[in-house]
Amino acid sequence: MAKIIAITNQKGGVGKTTTSVNLSASLAASGKRVLLIDLDPQANATMGSGTDKRTIQPTVYHILLGEKRIKEVSVNATQGKYDLVPANRDLAGAEVEMVELDKRETRLKAALTEVNNDYDYVLIDCPPALNLLTLNGLCAAHTVMIPMQCEYYALEGLSDLVNTIKKVRVSFNPKLHIEGLLRTMFDPRNILAQQVSEQLQKHFGNKVYQTIIPRNVRLAEAPGFGIPVMYHDKNSKGAQAYLALAKELLNA
Repeated sequence: MAKIIAITNQKGGVGKTTTSVNLSASLAASGKRVLLIDLDPQANATMGSGTDKRTIQPTVYHILLGEKRIKEVSVNATQGKYDLVPANRDLAGAEVEMVELDKRETRLKAALTEVNNDYDYVLIDCPPALNLLTLNGLCAAHTVMIPMQCEYYALEGLSDLVNTIKKVRVSFNPKLHIEGLLRTMFDPRNILAQQVSEQLQKHFGNKVYQTIIPRNVRLAEAPGFGIPVMYHDKNSKGAQAYLALAKELLNA
């Protein structure tokens, strides 16, 4: 049975998509069967996996509306060696169209039941907002991975996200819990980053991953080529960090 992890943070630009794509590739490189679901209308995970969002059809939009099954939509991200449920701009309209549908919060969860035994891990790249799309991701997931930069505002946003997770647990998904907090874009020369990192470890203890994702040029370059960083430069600090994160996740 697949372990389903929602990768989310309502703050944008914290490395959610970078983590989704590169963790998927790192888990796949470890021999795991991986499905990545792009739940963000920006479709950056789709592009970063080597699939053109401008031409791809059908997408996760059709799954949420009940028009297609996951097996009919998923494509192989050949460069990353994982499967992808792509997205495009159509997804932005899904929220409006889903409002009047039955069980609108759990439509992704229902769709995933038929592929539960086909994968070891399902990663869901959620949009940078606490909206109906993110709610679908949280209702479908077993755990939540929270990428975050070590900045002051990140701590404020984290408390909002934790409260949201608690509400989802009460109303829709009683088994949902935090998988871990991932420190991203980390610069050890930044004193504030070190202080925030220490606060995270103090308050969340072993929920904070030991692996830290550094600021890295290769990580920033890889999406332009539509490939995970480990296939762009496996020896880069970014690639090695995500391989280490996959190992930490597998050994947990």
